Amino acid sequence: MVLCPTQFPPLETNCNCAPRRARRPRAPVAPLTSLAAVIDTQRRSWTLSPVYRRRTDRQATIMSFSWSPKDNKSCNNPPAATGFKRSRNDIGNKVTVVLGAQWGDEGKGKVVDMLATEADLVCRCQGGNNAGHTVVVDGKEYDFHLLPSGIINSKSTSLIGNGVVIHLPGLFEEGDKNEKKGLKGWDKRLIVSDRAHLGTYVCLNGQIDGNCGYCTISKQGAGFSKPFFHFCLTFTRLLTAYRKPRDKRKKERSKDGQENKLETIKISNFMLFSSLQSICSSFNSGCSLFHMNSIGTTKKGIGPTYSSKASRTGLRVCDLMGDFKDFSARFKNLVQQYQSMYPALTVDAEDQLKKLKEYAERLRPMVRDGVYYMYEALHGSQKKILVEGANAALLDIDFGTYPFVTSSNCTVGGACTGLGIPPLNIGDVFGVSKAYTTRVGIGAFPTEQLNAVGELLQTRGHEVGVTTGRKRRCGWLDLVILKYAHMINGFTAIALTKLDILDVLDEIKVGVAYKINGKRVPHFPANLEVLQKVEVEYETFPGWKTDTAAARKWNDLPPKAQNYIRFIENHIGVPIKWVGVGKSRECMIQMF
Repeated sequence: MVLCPTQFPPLETNCNCAPRRARRPRAPVAPLTSLAAVIDTQRRSWTLSPVYRRRTDRQATIMSFSWSPKDNKSCNNPPAATGFKRSRNDIGNKVTVVLGAQWGDEGKGKVVDMLATEADLVCRCQGGNNAGHTVVVDGKEYDFHLLPSGIINSKSTSLIGNGVVIHLPGLFEEGDKNEKKGLKGWDKRLIVSDRAHLGTYVCLNGQIDGNCGYCTISKQGAGFSKPFFHFCLTFTRLLTAYRKPRDKRKKERSKDGQENKLETIKISNFMLFSSLQSICSSFNSGCSLFHMNSIGTTKKGIGPTYSSKASRTGLRVCDLMGDFKDFSARFKNLVQQYQSMYPALTVDAEDQLKKLKEYAERLRPMVRDGVYYMYEALHGSQKKILVEGANAALLDIDFGTYPFVTSSNCTVGGACTGLGIPPLNIGDVFGVSKAYTTRVGIGAFPTEQLNAVGELLQTRGHEVGVTTGRKRRCGWLDLVILKYAHMINGFTAIALTKLDILDVLDEIKVGVAYKINGKRVPHFPANLEVLQKVEVEYETFPGWKTDTAAARKWNDLPPKAQNYIRFIENHIGVPIKWVGVGKSRECMIQMF
């Protein structure tokens, strides 16, 4: 076999084969700067690394730096680029995030208020006026639902980010109420993102909020029994799945021609209500059924607003700031959509639009492009930026005890999406936890104490919801959920609040693991039925029986209280930075 010389061309050839197409001359290689960055982990600073690519003649004419053939001989040591030189500290300012590590009501507002005294910017990133924070300053008690707790600091600016859903009547009512208590000039230091969604649903009087395939069962007191909850949950789901009107009941013909009505659908709405009421009485006295298919929300309309946002029919602040005729048309369309789903819903659209127009003019001076404002804050002069999370990890729409959760991401990812913050700008993430555990409303609660201990914690801790006024269910500290929250958020430190509530107890228990059929569960169960069945493994500690309310330093705490704190710290693998022994910011003991 003879190979064509064009496949292996010699210096000279007499081959009659068709000549190869001449190759285009190879273009020189040019260095491009500021296209890649390499982090120096030792010095914790960013350095520019040149990237090489082939350039065309057209590109060569627009290059801002020169090229010499000598550079081909020294690719490992390219020449310094001319032109704009970026700062080595190009990441920008770091952001401190404060998040709840349980089911909410942990005392985040107190921690934020304490940190906000030195902050330049305090931000809310998610949730709405379903959150409730109580802050005590100079003997005055302020309640916040939409406003960031840092609004108390007259030297800082507060920002409501795009991830928050804003109920305008509630926003101004909250501001005016706290202004009477001494919160002056709050509207002058509040910024509202133009991308935040409006809670126009609340103008519909909360008639469409809080529904799903479960029932809300409330117990006046510490809570209700687990077997009772599990039975009602299963019973209600079965009946909800098969319940139909009497006049539309299906009929089935058996093989012998007999007509048989489906037994599973013989219960009317009234019978279902009466049946569950009697079950409530037999299981727990004082228990009542308030609303069928409810999940125990705050009825502030947060869910419907996030639903409209996800279905791309929602209304944003920028819409309200724009053409009001267009806004009115979209508002009316949204109302019609809700009325088609809920025929009993009654709304005076014109009256609501009149109110919204008045609120728009009051809101207008506060509105900014939230993304640009946040970018300037991150990459401008040195600033201390604080992000205040609402709700808590176990109420997160993705990671919480679904479906008994809120409608937003209460974990650290919500700070990025709710404010437009790159992950690289996230600095410290502080988790907040009580020295015991509480929960408002229905849902799984493995360490709940339906006894004298639970009542004592509820009474001593004044465990009543700021937003709803509902009594909170109480139980021992659950380290399983704290470790789970740490897995998601990556806490750099923990603030442990309300240690003083445990002062009178003879012994204190801490949940350290879950068991099913005698075997430890290595993770936090996602399935609600599984979570209801777990048995909690406890560690028991002797009570310190000493008043800690006056403690202001670590050494002021009793040794048994110190042992309790160290055990929590070691078990979850996160240092405890603050210990709270009272309501005010002065009652936070800083450990390091």
